[in-house]
Amino acid sequence: MQENRSPIMDRIAEANKAATTGIDAKDIKDWITIYIMGKAYTVPADLTILTAMEYAGYKFVRGVGCRQGFCGACATVFRKKGDYKLQTGMACQTRAEDGMYLVQIPFSPAEKAEYDITKEPYEASVFIKHYPEVTRCVSCNTCTKACPQDLEVMDYVQAAIRGAFDALSEASFDCIQCGLCAIRCPAEIVQYNVAQLGRRMYGRYGQGVPEHLRKRVKEIAEGKFKKDMEKIIKCSIEELRKIYTDREKEPE
Repeated sequence: MQENRSPIMDRIAEANKAATTGIDAKDIKDWITIYIMGKAYTVPADLTILTAMEYAGYKFVRGVGCRQGFCGACATVFRKKGDYKLQTGMACQTRAEDGMYLVQIPFSPAEKAEYDITKEPYEASVFIKHYPEVTRCVSCNTCTKACPQDLEVMDYVQAAIRGAFDALSEASFDCIQCGLCAIRCPAEIVQYNVAQLGRRMYGRYGQGVPEHLRKRVKEIAEGKFKKDMEKIIKCSIEELRKIYTDREKEPE
């Protein structure tokens, strides 16, 4: 609700009007200077990095997706004024600051191993085989600090080394595979690919097939939903919308 919004969110929303509605420059109260690929641009204060770059005239044809911080597409590297350190973040959820130097990256430097989980042993050796760099982890926690989802990345890498598939799967479940952890890792570990392998192995060998899934697959095979599907296929858009609205929902 409006009354629960924080002042900073209101400022960001107000600043975004400059980029989204073409508000007149004279109506903008505060300005900042940012540097994109070394060139200076003056943009309204409080924009996200993504919107600030668009205000400056950049048109994104790649490297941007959901715009809400969950797809992982807009990974960016930046340096703040007066700070020599390079920092990383998602451009759609990081505010541009005065004097900030920005660089967009087309992809994170990572290679995914090829494997068939049906032919791999359910043990820690699978990580050593396909991602041997995990053994170089020095527990510096840089990957965790870089994660925009605030995941304990170092912990799930250590879980992989121990063969703790369940702990790895739980800790990495919300990973959006933006690649920022891999970019910052001094051991050159591709953490999100390690996690993906772990979750796939755990899903096949650790969790097993849930009984409710077995039951539903059996019902489908027996044709329980055949008539319903035939009916739905013949429905109009309006009818489909009504069916969706009136559907049985699981309790929250």
